[in-house]
Amino acid sequence: MKIGNTSKQARACLFAVLAAVLPATSAHAQQLVIASFGGAYTASQSKAFFEPYTAKTGTKILPADYNGGLAELRSQVQAGSGAWDVIDLEFQDAARACDEGLIDPIKASSLTPSQDGKPASADFVDGSLLDCGVGTILWSNVIAYDKRKFSGAQPTTIADFFDLKKFPGKRGLSNKPNGNLEWALMADGVPRDKVYATLRTPAGLERAFKKLDTIKPSAVFWGAQAQSVQLLADGEVAMTEGGNGRFTDAITKEKKPFGIVWQGQIINGDVFAISKASKNKAAALDFIRYATSSPQLASQTKYISYAPARRSALQLVDASLRDNLPTSPANLKVGLANDTAFWNDEQDEINRRWAAWMAR
Repeated sequence: MKIGNTSKQARACLFAVLAAVLPATSAHAQQLVIASFGGAYTASQSKAFFEPYTAKTGTKILPADYNGGLAELRSQVQAGSGAWDVIDLEFQDAARACDEGLIDPIKASSLTPSQDGKPASADFVDGSLLDCGVGTILWSNVIAYDKRKFSGAQPTTIADFFDLKKFPGKRGLSNKPNGNLEWALMADGVPRDKVYATLRTPAGLERAFKKLDTIKPSAVFWGAQAQSVQLLADGEVAMTEGGNGRFTDAITKEKKPFGIVWQGQIINGDVFAISKASKNKAAALDFIRYATSSPQLASQTKYISYAPARRSALQLVDASLRDNLPTSPANLKVGLANDTAFWNDEQDEINRRWAAWMAR
């Protein structure tokens, strides 16, 4: 009897040890760490995805804020730390991360079909279903301004952002080149459909930096997207670039006296991806399947003005919310689609040029 009890105790101990060291394979792990961009954006994800998923499965979601790019993800994968399970990535970063083997492939056939049974591969907006990432939102970089700073005419174009004489005041700029270079060329007279072709030439790149030189003395650089809204709200800048949803959120929910310039909006998108170092891959995929279903993507628009990446989800969005989305017909007419291929090809070289320009 004593020997039998000892055997049972040994087996129980062995099971406990195995549970502690083996990677989780259950579709419903105890918790998932999901890296995203913080502020109003992560808050919208919490309402639309995290909280209902926890209620459905019991899996606790732990949000982790980061400022984009691949540096942190790359470090985790190289170290095998598995700090993040799911990561929110912009399209161009997701493509690079997939090429580098930092995130896992995801088969379209494993995703939830639309309400009418259409497969995911036919339902996601073109370009939003990547080899290693599943589209969640379409958003845009826009210019926002403080209406109190301008008693007369209000800014309406990208050129106005660069016009310090007509619209004086500090300018909030992302500390990344993406978007800034495209806008510099637009403000300098390059047609939207010629922007990326121009940027691919040495002369075009030089032209963009020269245009940025004209506002650099008045620039306040920010790193986290939430800072763009805060700079405007605190009166530290008169105009700033940033994500359209954060500005709309500040206008509609916080009653901030902001205006948005849609002309020249640069439309981009985000995906959910699974970190190569995750120890909870089955649960991570289960979460992504849930979060990227049409009803959940549509529900996110209640909390932030980013468009869902599925066509069937857009049909579920309340009509009163659609005018504030980058994909509204009026906004699309004046927008520029982010060229992911361009940034995949040129990002490293332009980053070096950008760092040198900022350091001057």
